[in-house]
Amino acid sequence: MDKINKIIYADHSATTYVKDEVLKEMLPYFCDFYGNPSSTYIIGRNSKRAIEIARKKVADAIGAGTDEIYFTSCGTESDNMIIKQIARKNKYRGNHIITSKFEHLAVINSCKDLEKEGFEVTYLDVDSNGFVKIDNLLNSIKDTTILISIMYANNEIGTIQDINTIGNIARMNNIYFHTDAVQAIGNVKIDVKAQNIDALSMSAHKFYGPKGIGAAYINKKINFDSFMSGGHQEKNKRAGTENVANIVGIGKAIELSNKNVYEYNRKLLNLRNLFICKLTEKVPCIRINGSLENRLPGNVNINIQGIDSQVLLLMLDMNGICVSGGSACNSNEKTPSHVLTSIGLNTFEAQNAIRFTFGEENNEQDVIYIVDTLCDIVKKIRMCC
Repeated sequence: MDKINKIIYADHSATTYVKDEVLKEMLPYFCDFYGNPSSTYIIGRNSKRAIEIARKKVADAIGAGTDEIYFTSCGTESDNMIIKQIARKNKYRGNHIITSKFEHLAVINSCKDLEKEGFEVTYLDVDSNGFVKIDNLLNSIKDTTILISIMYANNEIGTIQDINTIGNIARMNNIYFHTDAVQAIGNVKIDVKAQNIDALSMSAHKFYGPKGIGAAYINKKINFDSFMSGGHQEKNKRAGTENVANIVGIGKAIELSNKNVYEYNRKLLNLRNLFICKLTEKVPCIRINGSLENRLPGNVNINIQGIDSQVLLLMLDMNGICVSGGSACNSNEKTPSHVLTSIGLNTFEAQNAIRFTFGEENNEQDVIYIVDTLCDIVKKIRMCC
C-alpha cells in the first residue's frame, strides 16, 4: 500500500468516508444482530425491524412514504431499475422518453438499452453551464412521451437543474418524472411530493454512508414488475437477502446529512470561494467550467491552459492531494467526458479538465495547501515546455 505523510482528499463527488456515527450504528449488525430478516425468530425480527427503521429515515429525508422506498446496491442499479421498469410497464401508453446529453452514464446507457427494444429517446442539449433548456424540453414532449429523466445535480460540474419547473411540466402533461439525485442528497433539501418527482435514485457513499447500498424512491401510484427474481424481499420487487448493516448505514447517513444540509452548504461554499480566489490570484490562464450559481457548493471544475490533466493529477497525487479528472465511473476511459463536450468544450479541453470537490473534513489550510502545490506544479510544467 502506498504511504504518504499527508493526504488531502478533495474528490467527494467520487465517494466519501463513512462517518463515525454511521459506522457505530452499522457494526452490531455484522456480529451481534446477524439474523436473516426473513426469519421469524427474534434475531431475524430484529434485523427486519432495523431495515424498516432505516427505510423510514430515507423516506422522511425526501418527503416520501415508507412504502415507496426500495433498497438497492447503488445509484446505478436504482437508475437502471427505475428507467427500464417504468418504460416497459407503460409501453402501452407510449414509447417516448426524454433525457439529456448531460446525464450520468447509468441513465444514458439505460436509455440506449431501451432504444434497442423499440423505445424512442430524445437526448436534450444543455447550455454552456449545463442547464436543460426548458423550451427545448417543452417542445420535445409528444403524445407518446411516458418518462422524463433529468438529473438533479451533475457529478462533474455540479450544475443543479430547475427540478421544480421540470416536475411541474411532467405533472401537467401526465408524464412520469425521474431524477438521479445521487449527487444532490446531502447538498440540497428534497421534497418529492412538493417537487412532483415520481422516482428518484440515491447512493449512500456520496453522503458519508457505506458503499454497496443505494435506494430508489418510486411513487406508489407507479406499477412496476419485479426486477430480480427469487424470494419476497423488498415488497416482492428485489429478491435476495438484505444487506442489513449497509441498510442501517444509509438510514443513519441520510438522517445526519439531511439534518446538517444548510450548515454543510455554508462550509463548502466558503471553501470553494476561497479556493477560486486564491487559485485565480496565483495561477494564470484558468477557466472554470460551468456557472457558479445553482451549483453544488463544493464543486470546482477547471481547465488550466496548456496543462495535461494526467500529468497534473499524477503530480498532485505525489504531493498527497486526491482530485480527479471527472466522473470516477469513467476514470479509466480515454474518451473525453460526455458531460464536458455537452457544454461546448472541445475534445482536448474535455480530456484535460480537473475536478475538485470539497467535503466535511476539508478546511481552509487544505485549500491553501492545494493552491500552493498546484501553483508550484504548474510553474514546473510550464518551465519544461
